[in-house]
Amino acid sequence: MEKIITALQGRKKSVSRLTRNSKLFKTILNAIIEKKGENILSLDLRKIDEAVSDFFILCEAGSHIQINAIIDNIEEKVRLECDERPYHIENGHHWALADYVNIVVHIFDREHRKFYNLESLWADAEQMEHTK
Repeated sequence: MEKIITALQGRKKSVSRLTRNSKLFKTILNAIIEKKGENILSLDLRKIDEAVSDFFILCEAGSHIQINAIIDNIEEKVRLECDERPYHIENGHHWALADYVNIVVHIFDREHRKFYNLESLWADAEQMEHTK
């Protein structure tokens, strides 16, 4: 978790603001759904001054293989459809992170998502569930 915090603190949030209707947001969401990510939730952090990005997108995967498949698919789809590359990627055995500055994607296995419980850490953020 320290790696996540260090990576996010080392960069600045972009001035331009995104919405859930932005191409980047939709592309990330579709890449997660395509690889069967579960319990997809977005947190709108735009009204929180201390937030490191506009949105967090969280999801779960059933195995480290699926975590890798989701993070790889996000990176590929965003590069092809939005012509953007991540500012930073972290890839562990139980979680992965893709930082697109205004959107940070967190992919956890079920146990680690419950343990870190980012939803409660950012309880002031508007939450939205996303389904297929």
